[in-house]
Amino acid sequence: MNSFAKIVLTTGRDGRAAFREEPVLLTEGTPQTALSPVLPATGYQLRRSPVGFRSQFHCSPRPQWVFILGGQMEIGLQDGTSRLFKPGEHFYSADTLPEGARFDDQLHGHWSAQRGPDPLVTLFLKN
Repeated sequence: MNSFAKIVLTTGRDGRAAFREEPVLLTEGTPQTALSPVLPATGYQLRRSPVGFRSQFHCSPRPQWVFILGGQMEIGLQDGTSRLFKPGEHFYSADTLPEGARFDDQLHGHWSAQRGPDPLVTLFLKN
């Protein structure tokens, strides 16, 4: 069966951000146009970040898909690892603050940064 790789930026039990991969099964459509079931969405935002942009550590306010439309986006974690996303790539940002926690920039969240010579253009698809 066909599947779509969903890269998930999540919050682990220890409160730290981590990446994991899970499949989205393509159970609908035809063999030539395999589709996932319709997934929920409430709206979207477009963002342009200039060359040199880098955020501080933060958590996603609520889960959302992030699609890279132009430029490159690096996501860095508290453990020092990072991952680079290029145009046409995506991830599901579910790195939210654990319930009842007070944000600690030494423990929680991730940072994002523009990389490469072009401005970063992203589409945030809200759940």
